[in-house]
Amino acid sequence: MISRTIPNWRAMCFLMATAALTAHGASAEGAVESPTLYNGITSPESWPPPDRPLSREPMAVPYLEVPPAVIPIDVGRQLFVDDFLIEETSLRRVLHRADYYPHNPILIPDKPWEMETASAGHEAISAMPFSDGVWFDPQDNLFKMWYMGGYVKSTCYAVSRDGIAWEKPELDVVPGTNIVQAQERDSSTVWLDLNESNPQRRFKLFVYLRPSQRYLTIYFSPDGIHWTDSGVQTGTTGDRSTVFFNPFRNVWVYGIRAYEQTSIGRYRRYWEHEDVLAGARWEEGQPTFWVGADTQDAPREDIGTPCELYNLDAVAYESVLLGLFDIWRGQPEDRAKPNELCVGFSRDGFHWSRPSHDPFIPVSETVGEWNWANVQSAGGCCLVVGDQLYFYVSGRKGAPGSSASGVCSTGLATLRRDGFASMQAGAEPGTLTTRPLKFSGKYLFVNAAVTGGDLRVEVLGEDGTSIAPYTVDSCLPVSVDSACERVLWKEAENLAPLVGQPVRFRFHLRDGALFSFWVSPSPSGASNGYVAAGGPGFSGPTDTVGKRND
Repeated sequence: MISRTIPNWRAMCFLMATAALTAHGASAEGAVESPTLYNGITSPESWPPPDRPLSREPMAVPYLEVPPAVIPIDVGRQLFVDDFLIEETSLRRVLHRADYYPHNPILIPDKPWEMETASAGHEAISAMPFSDGVWFDPQDNLFKMWYMGGYVKSTCYAVSRDGIAWEKPELDVVPGTNIVQAQERDSSTVWLDLNESNPQRRFKLFVYLRPSQRYLTIYFSPDGIHWTDSGVQTGTTGDRSTVFFNPFRNVWVYGIRAYEQTSIGRYRRYWEHEDVLAGARWEEGQPTFWVGADTQDAPREDIGTPCELYNLDAVAYESVLLGLFDIWRGQPEDRAKPNELCVGFSRDGFHWSRPSHDPFIPVSETVGEWNWANVQSAGGCCLVVGDQLYFYVSGRKGAPGSSASGVCSTGLATLRRDGFASMQAGAEPGTLTTRPLKFSGKYLFVNAAVTGGDLRVEVLGEDGTSIAPYTVDSCLPVSVDSACERVLWKEAENLAPLVGQPVRFRFHLRDGALFSFWVSPSPSGASNGYVAAGGPGFSGPTDTVGKRND
């Protein structure tokens, strides 16, 4: 059971400090108003948060300790991945992990240039994203993938109409191949920027070139094939650094792999800027400590090495920032790194909540399988394909008896849309009451699996009583398995009379699972939330479509 808890000492200090400032008038004249985000979270005046000592302690998340008094929910589907939205509940939170596609791998090294390696003495051939990127391009109505062709050799390009069957087109960059960047490279990130006004910069590439240069080089492209050097290199980075755009703050974020030896091993530093080029030149010591593996990342029993954060890819998904944490669990002598992916979520763009430290997309423990070692994420993280999320990952077959990567290929894992966590009830009914919310939409939707039971919703006023006609008795039961289902009341056309008012939703659930809810301005159920790396049917970075009948 999850219920509102007494604030911990950090929250109590915050509340006492706020009360003291108010008592002395410090919140009135002369105070600098802190920016308030789309979800009601107020950022501190010093942003990003100042540097702090390196630590393996789990990251404190201020907005979970002291949530907003009223939470606006106009952006995106509202997920139950933490307690941000929940005032009290008797439902049980269940965390879900992605399932591997049964016919993996979906992309293998089968071209001559993919059989090469630029890493002396390292037995490996490659057709895999090392972040790189997998996106759906609405302009061409195609899935597009950028990947490492040959081990740290080049950047290649593949396309697909369904996200399953991939083609490697012959291009003119290196005639007769699908190579789009011939330079030897380490990690890279490709970003399809649908908000870019300059068509020549629609695609952005951030790549760590070899031999080691200790910075990322930035390229632009109109088509993802023909790339032009921007002439800008970033400040100092480690080799496995990545980049993403955070639309909630309208900034480009550099997740900088720490390049110094530390007590916590590999970790990330944070740097953000509104301008992708002007913000690239940070000075030594400016990026702040962001996140690393923590004490809840359990070492493998067969290795025993403390975990480290090998990589972090992130993207805006619906109303949260989704992070894929690649956790390094040691380097055995007889196996390639058994890295695997865990998941985290942020509502302010900096602080991460990790509801589970168990693998979200694990390595296989079967020798000879394509993903026996070193599973890593792709730039863009996931795509929305119908009612599923597609996660493209790299895997290494390894070479038993050595630490070599062996055959490096690409696989697919899938998850129900919004399916990271669900709130569940069995035969005994339960309830979930939200914190005070406000919205400008009119139509309540849920993502729920309730085929053997029912889900009803009532709306509560500030005094905690039901607001007629939005009572539980007037609510038509939801008894379907649907990722986009409208909630209706017998005597109410929609929620228009409640627009702008602080209200709570109370969900009554029996024999079912609730994944998310949202209030849409459209009867189609469009969430206006972000759709990660896109997907068929979406023309931009957000869901303006809602429920489709295809």
